[in-house]
Amino acid sequence: MSEKPVQEGFAPFGDWQTWYRVIGDLNAGPLPLVVVHGGPGCTHSYVDSFRDLAALDGRAVVHYDQLGCGASTRLRDKGAGFWTIDLFLAELENLLAHLGIQNRYAYLGQSWGGMLGAEHAVRQPAGLKALVIANSPASMPTWVAESIRLRKALPGGVHETLLRHEKTGDFRHPEYLAATEVFNQAHVCRLDPWPVEVERTFAAMDEDPTVYGTMNGPNEFHVIGTLKDWTVEDRLPLITVPTLIISGAHDEATAECVRPFAERIAQNEWVVFPHSSHMPHYEERDACMQTVSAYLRSRDTA
Repeated sequence: MSEKPVQEGFAPFGDWQTWYRVIGDLNAGPLPLVVVHGGPGCTHSYVDSFRDLAALDGRAVVHYDQLGCGASTRLRDKGAGFWTIDLFLAELENLLAHLGIQNRYAYLGQSWGGMLGAEHAVRQPAGLKALVIANSPASMPTWVAESIRLRKALPGGVHETLLRHEKTGDFRHPEYLAATEVFNQAHVCRLDPWPVEVERTFAAMDEDPTVYGTMNGPNEFHVIGTLKDWTVEDRLPLITVPTLIISGAHDEATAECVRPFAERIAQNEWVVFPHSSHMPHYEERDACMQTVSAYLRSRDTA
């Protein structure tokens, strides 16, 4: 396979900058794919594997760090009123326009990125030709309820340990962190060791938890941030673009979390990866890439 051109840059966004990277030619035939990371507050690193699609399909693959994350402008002094869904939608639209692809593109969002993708798609942007929602809930109350169910099923008193420290708000206690790690190994990424790209993202979030802590909370399952009541379930029928839904059999985004996308989006396909939790793009990398590639290729003439 020939080497694809790589371009990195910054898209001005108000007084700030959004870092992005393009692998491949945005003017080539296949739909350019914008890959949107989760969190909120992660970095592009842990979804970097989707760069494989540039080699598989010859399509341009765009990664970016959302505002407050990674190489984009950090804003540690901003409070809850600043970090909103509308902010991240505006940043996405700004990036699409900066790259000149706003009239024809595909979107892949993982976890929070899929939530943002649903919010984007219900607005029916004319240029969106394909949507991939990866490991995402349609409702945070459902996510929280399912997280509690998953916690209770873990061995060794993990749930009780978590509850004890959540009551005191001591989220940095070694016992709490150890119990969190048990959950993460079961339902976030089942690989041992974790890929360096995943470790890199978690280290970045630990170094600057501004966005994640504000919108989500201290971890994946104790959601006390501004998104705790979020849902898109009632608006999903507004999504008219063909949509691929992917999840893992052991995913923290359980079938109950994901099912509303399949039930309420008119044109959809749902694929569950049997050996994966929240990151089939690493846990079953080849199968995941082939699945996404085939779906996007079916939309390239749109």
